[in-house]
Amino acid sequence: MSHAIVAERLVKHFGQTKALDGVDLTLESGTVLGVLGPNGAGKTTAVRILATLLRPDGGSARVGGLDVIKDAHKVRALVGLTGQYASVDEALTGSENLRLIGRLLGMSRADSRARAAELLASFHLEDAADRAAKTYSGGMRRRLDLAASLIGRPKVLFLDEPTTGLDPRARNEVWEIVRELVSDGTSVLLTTQYLDEADQLADRISVIDHGKVIAHGTPDELKRQTGSQALAVRPVQESDVDKVLAVISEVAAGPELSNGTVTARVTDPAVLPAVVRRLDDAGVAIAELALRTSTLDEVFLALTGHRAEEEAKA
Repeated sequence: MSHAIVAERLVKHFGQTKALDGVDLTLESGTVLGVLGPNGAGKTTAVRILATLLRPDGGSARVGGLDVIKDAHKVRALVGLTGQYASVDEALTGSENLRLIGRLLGMSRADSRARAAELLASFHLEDAADRAAKTYSGGMRRRLDLAASLIGRPKVLFLDEPTTGLDPRARNEVWEIVRELVSDGTSVLLTTQYLDEADQLADRISVIDHGKVIAHGTPDELKRQTGSQALAVRPVQESDVDKVLAVISEVAAGPELSNGTVTARVTDPAVLPAVVRRLDDAGVAIAELALRTSTLDEVFLALTGHRAEEEAKA
């Protein structure tokens, strides 16, 4: 399979801060690469270098086989970019925003008008085409922003945290659009700090923390990489939570409590029947008991020692 992006040993400094510290990224054509990490990990810096908006201090990168420094102008003709926040002109209508970008890309008036109408229909915005963008909801603005990045029919699309600030319904709409783009042959590099988003969309994932790639693989490979499963126990009576915590602490390290459910990483499947016996001996009635593959959130915690959300808030 050909590669849409190959980046090797990328380095970027901002003063004394090393935003990227030897990052390698590979995106296979027609797939989604999820670049996963908290705010400040270096994701956006990597995207800006690959989109020719920043020059790296070290390393190399090729997009569509073209060098991002030597062939920057040609690379820009291949790519589309949607940043973390909608960048549309709120004073213009949805149609005017798209037609303006088409004209800036060198399209004729007729071609830009036709492309705008096509994208507004594809993104279910045709009914709002003649309304000012400032009247759009957050989800509609994000869809318009995505449409704007596709005016030039890019072969490679950079989505830098595209669902930041969106409600669950709007996030699902964006996810479906991404799936449709990939099915049509677009190669997508998606940065996100939402682990469920990477799990939903990415064919392969690179985990970045403090400017370095600390893991790479398919979602399932990363889940297996920690060599553990997740044990989840929810008692019928909330008052029994402390007993559950005590029992699980005897067989697994670092159990956590969330919404009445105790979870812990375990490496031995034989833990499950042992927990059942101990809870029965303690007289604890169980509403839920499961041993499942680790989530990406749990994988991130195992790899970095902190959760993505905690680092993002820091």
